Amino acid sequence: MEGLRYHKPSYFFFVSVLFLAYAAVSSADISDDEYWRKKAEEAEVLAHAAYDPDPEGSTFSFNREVHRALERNSTRRGLRRRYTGPCLATNPIDQCWRCRKNWDRHRKQLALCAKGFGYRTTGGKNGAFYVVTDPSDDDLVTPRPGTLRYGVIQPEPLWIIFARSMTIRLAEELMINSDKTIDGRGALVTIQNGAQLTIQNQHNIIIHNIRIKNIRAASGAVIRDSLEHYGVRGRTDGDGISVLGSTNIWIDHVSMSNCEDGLIDVINASTAVTISNSHFAYHNDVLLLGADNENEKDAIMQVTVAFNHFGEGLVQRMPRCRWGFFHVVNNDYTHWQMYAIGGSQNPTIISQGNRFTAPNINGAKEVTKRESMNEAEWRNWVWRSEGDVLRNGAFFIESGGLNKRSFSSRDYIKARPGTWVRSLTRFAGWLNCRVGKPC
Repeated sequence: MEGLRYHKPSYFFFVSVLFLAYAAVSSADISDDEYWRKKAEEAEVLAHAAYDPDPEGSTFSFNREVHRALERNSTRRGLRRRYTGPCLATNPIDQCWRCRKNWDRHRKQLALCAKGFGYRTTGGKNGAFYVVTDPSDDDLVTPRPGTLRYGVIQPEPLWIIFARSMTIRLAEELMINSDKTIDGRGALVTIQNGAQLTIQNQHNIIIHNIRIKNIRAASGAVIRDSLEHYGVRGRTDGDGISVLGSTNIWIDHVSMSNCEDGLIDVINASTAVTISNSHFAYHNDVLLLGADNENEKDAIMQVTVAFNHFGEGLVQRMPRCRWGFFHVVNNDYTHWQMYAIGGSQNPTIISQGNRFTAPNINGAKEVTKRESMNEAEWRNWVWRSEGDVLRNGAFFIESGGLNKRSFSSRDYIKARPGTWVRSLTRFAGWLNCRVGKPC
């Protein structure tokens, strides 16, 4: 394994002792409001640095990579049935790492594989490995070494892995610090029946190959979010993952279902985010990208939603967008009950090469929903459908002008992308990766 560097147990115990001291004095020098205000100011600076002034260029760079991936898999389209053959990586993210039988000794190769707006995300690549050995979560202020909570609040970069399969029930929200990778490969890691994962005013975080389900609202408590600070956190909504004011975030190969509020919320001017290769099922409000009609700072949001499977039991918001620029590319929409893609406050939505299969509900055939009844207001919003496959009566109402730039056929795949979605999303969700074998 790269570098064979681990968080040392002796350091664990040393910091645990420090925790006791911190618990006595942390938050004494600075109020919670002041602490989070400073964190938000720092995050806003990072958000503007991560903002891409040419988002169309990023979308077509992404398309170029997909085009190359399709060329390498031109004879294998596959069906969405359980696959038992040799390792098959069908999109450019997976082709970067998946089919190496020694992936477990080169875990950090994953940090080179992000695409889309979150392509700069490297997580804990520059840090040591931290191994979660303890699935408990019963101390929110002085978490024990070996727990997931202990790992995510450390100040330095860490690549977090799991000693074995485990189910974690979070007592309260898990506050994840910057420069972390949560890597569930080689184990079946399920976070369920408890509180949510929260990324607030942080940067450079990867969440990879875990399952999140049955997340519920938590009442709030005194929670440590870093070595130097703990404070009172209020009630949470019960999202699966909540991203607030954060940049360079990559969520990949996650299976999510049945949370109390949203599955993933990306809000408060978060930007440079990619949500990819994930499987979503049995939920109402799936992805919320921008939460406030009054928050004009969300105009900086840039999010890529790619290679995901929106599956059984879903209702709406796949995603629901406000203000920013959203590239929705090569996803498979096999179920919805109200609509697939919605928005308000003039978001730019570029839908490319998706496959939309409408439900057998006469009033729910439209892919899109504008959260405004006044056509004069939304007719200039740029919502484009390019190369999408529309099935079972599905239809996409476009609006606004065309993209401003022209591209070669290598950049702008238009003729066949939607027909390849089944192959591109075939392995969406949690992967049963076994050490010593291709994943």
